[in-house]
Amino acid sequence: MKQAAHKTHTLKEATVKLMQYCAYRDRTHKEVEEKLKSMNMIPEAQEQIIMELMRENFLNEERFAKNFARGKFRIKKWGKKRITNELKIKGISARNIQTGLKEISETDYLTTFHEISEKKWETIKETSVIKKKKKLVDYLQYRGWESHLVFDKANELSKLND
Repeated sequence: MKQAAHKTHTLKEATVKLMQYCAYRDRTHKEVEEKLKSMNMIPEAQEQIIMELMRENFLNEERFAKNFARGKFRIKKWGKKRITNELKIKGISARNIQTGLKEISETDYLTTFHEISEKKWETIKETSVIKKKKKLVDYLQYRGWESHLVFDKANELSKLND
């Protein structure tokens, strides 16, 4: 039985492959390191390739954090807590997370929060106001909206129903 041979890459081949990988969409350092490990690149080569990707601006965590924050807020309607946690999991630095969050204007943030809260409130089919409030709170907190906003909004909406 013949063992499967691992494909080896020269430094140049691996660099080009990783440039394509990063050009497809923004990547984190962690993703690039995992990709290089899966290609069986030695640590010295990994380091060299990462430096080259950064020099050529294929790998830029600040840009990644900004795009991620904007995208998750606009498309998935995530709050800042969820965006922050997801970026931490991806290994993004606290400084880049803060820079990313600055991409979301406070006005847009609050407008979106009120819109999704009110829309969700209308769709919750619950006769008990307490249960309805709990469902709204759970929904908004899961999406990473700050507790003070969530509880204030839940109280405001439940008072309108009284």
